[in-house]
Amino acid sequence: MQTLKIGQLASAADVHIQTLRFYERKGILKAGGRTEKGYRLYDPDDVIRIRFIKQAQKLGFSLREVIELLELKVDRKSKCADVESRAETKIEEIDRKIESLQKMRNILKTLTKACRGTVPTSECAILKAFENPSSQRHK
Repeated sequence: MQTLKIGQLASAADVHIQTLRFYERKGILKAGGRTEKGYRLYDPDDVIRIRFIKQAQKLGFSLREVIELLELKVDRKSKCADVESRAETKIEEIDRKIESLQKMRNILKTLTKACRGTVPTSECAILKAFENPSSQRHK
């Protein structure tokens, strides 16, 4: 089996070398050894592991949660339902974030409608609302 140096792994997994070093410090990636010159060597399967980590992060999972998913992946006692439960929890978290962002958007829309663009900033309705947030209704 051919091993990969850190630069080769970074290129194959489409990440920076610093990302791989960070994952090593966190204990989620381990070099399988070193060359005579001291270069880290990795298993080709580490490309799949890195891609797994990056995809899970793109879907909103924190690094801690990704580690839990990786542990479930190798735990022979775990079931798909364990992963499904975590995914459902993540969906609920995303829904809460969307709701919060929509509220923020609505408030900003209301504030921008109150803006009279020609007045000095000392009279800006948006800036005044930031000074007195209780005057805004959180829709």
